[in-house]
Amino acid sequence: MSLNNRVILVTGGTGSFGNKFTEIIFKRYKPKKIIIFSRDEYKQHEMSKVFPCNKYPIRFFLGDIRDRYRLCRAFEGVDYVVHAAALKQVPALEYNPTEAVRTNVDGADNIVDASIDAGVKKVVALSTDKAVNPINLYGATKLVAEKIFIAANAYGGEAVKFSVVRYGNVVGSRGSVIPLFLDFKKQNIKEFPITDERMTRFWITLEQGVDLVIKALESSEGGEIYVPKIPSMRMTDLAKAIEPDCKFKMIGIRPGEKIHETLISDAETRKTKEFNGTYVILPQFFETKEFHKKYEKFPSVPEGFIYESDKNDEWLTVKELQKMIDRY
Repeated sequence: MSLNNRVILVTGGTGSFGNKFTEIIFKRYKPKKIIIFSRDEYKQHEMSKVFPCNKYPIRFFLGDIRDRYRLCRAFEGVDYVVHAAALKQVPALEYNPTEAVRTNVDGADNIVDASIDAGVKKVVALSTDKAVNPINLYGATKLVAEKIFIAANAYGGEAVKFSVVRYGNVVGSRGSVIPLFLDFKKQNIKEFPITDERMTRFWITLEQGVDLVIKALESSEGGEIYVPKIPSMRMTDLAKAIEPDCKFKMIGIRPGEKIHETLISDAETRKTKEFNGTYVILPQFFETKEFHKKYEKFPSVPEGFIYESDKNDEWLTVKELQKMIDRY
């Protein structure tokens, strides 16, 4: 499958992921059109300076994923949808739970209905490690969204293939801790606040996130959750990578925060395969002939396997983190 001569729509397309996705797609492929669907006209204006309509086959479409009618209008003639729109700030969502549900859950349901009605071929939704055994509302809404997209394959008549990509913290994305630490360094602040010195996270670049989405677009049969094999890092090492002479001020773990994150739980292990350099979690409630034929030859992960950031086989060193930060 090729993304050439295809119409691709990205919800939340003015965010960090959408900008990088658009950049990479235009470099590697010749799409018929990319549609950026988002609700912030200023960000669309700023993005249009980077990707002007007179040079790129791009269209900016104002709308909110809460508005099913607007989605149906935007999805007309679209081949592939990449769903990146979401509310993500953990503390804000704890205080505004209804808003989180309306965007992250109801919005996901609207994406499914609009895709089926418009005859979209494939939908890939972005998820997060916080959806696994969630302890905050953000993670809980993303877990429900995952379930909505996977279940959509059962009642969509197999005309539309829905899949999910699930990954960890993104280097340099909006809301990342990196800008905060860099600002401390700029102000010559040597004491960095750390919630817990044991804290670990999965770490992925925007490019890796985009590559995973492209892989899902190219290879999904509908119902998969794609999980990348990515390294872990310690928050204390990240701070040292930015300011080697820094000291730590322990401020305590914040509400809704975990010390370690999980990308694949023990309950998902029995349905997880190693697939061409990634993990793929297969759906639990249905399996088509295409699934059996495609995935039976790939090895299952070992019994008892759990993919947690503190039990990872691959770790980023301080020097490797420095290189990633320099690129950021």
